[in-house]
Amino acid sequence: MPCYLFYNNQMESLTRNAFALFNIHLTERHVNALNTYERELLEWNQKFNLTAIRDVESIRVKHFLDSLSCVLAWKTNPPKRMIDVGTGAGFPGIPLKIIYPNMHLTLVESVGKKVTFCRHMVAVLGLEDVTVIHARAEDVGQKREHREAYDWAIARAVAKLNVLSEYLLPLVKVGGMALAQKGESAPAEAQSAEQAMKLLGGKLKQLIPVNLPGVADDRYLVLIDKAAATPPKYPRNAGIVTKTPL
Repeated sequence: MPCYLFYNNQMESLTRNAFALFNIHLTERHVNALNTYERELLEWNQKFNLTAIRDVESIRVKHFLDSLSCVLAWKTNPPKRMIDVGTGAGFPGIPLKIIYPNMHLTLVESVGKKVTFCRHMVAVLGLEDVTVIHARAEDVGQKREHREAYDWAIARAVAKLNVLSEYLLPLVKVGGMALAQKGESAPAEAQSAEQAMKLLGGKLKQLIPVNLPGVADDRYLVLIDKAAATPPKYPRNAGIVTKTPL
């Protein structure tokens, strides 16, 4: 099937919603890349359990559109250097890299099969300036080359905000931002995590509501300013962060 037919017929709702909800104009190049991503994800998911979302429509809404919703946080000033912690099968990092090809992206994932898939997608899509790291976030946050090296650190569905703050904020340079994609628990989590954020050099900035077509659950982008340097002892060793959260 010619690519223009695919563009017009198969992903029309995705392109329409991306523009209506997030003011993103998906070009034919973007759509072709997302089509390839979708096809590879469906194929790999038959052999490996990469994601519980397995049908085409849900992939387009709950993976692609949900990832693209991050643009509401930075609007016309996208990240130059971004790290995606607990990226899983590449969300939200890879869809954002597709629409921001000049962005330097680092993906962090602790599960080997998901790391392999992310590296496969980077190669298949020909993405440049993408680093895929097989490690835990706590370990990456203590490495000199990554510590306070990014203007944005993002994560989706990884942990509660008091834990997630300890994963993300050590990676963000002062003046940068951490972004957590959260569900309906976001307001309560944000309130209870404010002390942890402060201890790590962060300050809660705002919660941005996100609406996705056909998704009834409340969704939010939680934005945390990096106001001061993170004390050297954070993040703590792997496992301690979740066992004894701040």
